[in-house]
Amino acid sequence: MLQSYLNPDLIEAGCDEAGRGCLAGSVYAAAVILPKDYKNDMLNDSKQLTARQRYKLREEIERDAIAWSVDIVTAKEIDEMNILRASITAMHRAVDGLKVRPESLIIDGNRFYPYTDPLTHVRLPHTTVVKGDGKYLSIAAASILAKTYRDDYMHALHEEYPFYGWDKNAGYPTKAHRQGIKEHGTSPYHRMTFNLLGSSQLELPFEP
Repeated sequence: MLQSYLNPDLIEAGCDEAGRGCLAGSVYAAAVILPKDYKNDMLNDSKQLTARQRYKLREEIERDAIAWSVDIVTAKEIDEMNILRASITAMHRAVDGLKVRPESLIIDGNRFYPYTDPLTHVRLPHTTVVKGDGKYLSIAAASILAKTYRDDYMHALHEEYPFYGWDKNAGYPTKAHRQGIKEHGTSPYHRMTFNLLGSSQLELPFEP
């Protein structure tokens, strides 16, 4: 059973990102504030769910959340700032977009840069949680929003550039994706600072 919150006395937003290990496309991030007593037995780490379950949960999260926001950092920006900074920047942008201002943040992973609220200029306390999307409901909700919105985006890009199998691999470094790069070259959405034609031993796991 996932926990509802880490800091019961604060308005807490959970944050997560999707697409960090991809060769192409923007990295997406989401921030979600859930009600304190929120219950949803289906809600879990997005990687543990089917696509159908994720999209059903997206509707429920958007309906039930006190506030939610999704934002991106583009492939060009990723090349300029590196993927770690880009992932955290995307989460900062998602928090910026929340219509209710949080008082603390819980972050999936083990790295984060301090976030200062642009309206109040107050630096919010944050806690990083390794595998947090399997421990806290708000992080799990953020993982589902980031994942599904990024999947929608990659399916749209596939219509424009069908050579890479983005409708199936979402931009991750699969054999089919790298074969497409070898045969057709890169697209404007590829991350040029990444090892685009690396060996099969370097392939990262694809999140189905």
